Amino acid sequence: MFRKLYAWTMSLAASPRALWWLALVSFAESSFFPIPPDVILVPMVLARRDRAFLYALVCTLASVAGGILGYFIGLWLYDSVGLWLIQLYGYGQKMDSFRATFADYGVWIILIKGLTPIPFKLVTIASGFAAFNFPLFILLCAITRGFRFFVEAALLRMFGEPVRDFIEKRLEWVMMGVLVAIVGGFVIAKYTF
Repeated sequence: MFRKLYAWTMSLAASPRALWWLALVSFAESSFFPIPPDVILVPMVLARRDRAFLYALVCTLASVAGGILGYFIGLWLYDSVGLWLIQLYGYGQKMDSFRATFADYGVWIILIKGLTPIPFKLVTIASGFAAFNFPLFILLCAITRGFRFFVEAALLRMFGEPVRDFIEKRLEWVMMGVLVAIVGGFVIAKYTF
């Protein structure tokens, strides 16, 4: 299963729709989708290292746009869609205390959690729920997501061939590691959010 998914993602990099898929996953992850864009970004950069920074830019812009959607879900639709999404991920009872914490540490929460495997949608929805300063929210999202995706792209561009060999030889282990990171992000968020 992992080999087919990896092969599909690698072939996607050569497709004319590659950027659209990357943008779609990046956008969705910042507002409602549980899978991080790195799952598509990494194979795409490995397949086309010459486009690494373009892929990072698309990821960043789409992630910020998705973050804006998440923000407005939290701001305007928290009692319906926002609360449902937060409860779906098991964090509904912690939002009131989080809102109070956000008033004091919102800048650091956005910057730090945007770099981690903690689901970014939780941060974007909570930012809207806390009515965090919107222009500052956009700026912080661009900084944290841009830093994450551009550093990842730069490292893959620089060390791509050994990384690709490592992934392809140990694909099942790498994918299990990705799954553990995703689940771990939700667990970390449950105890730190």
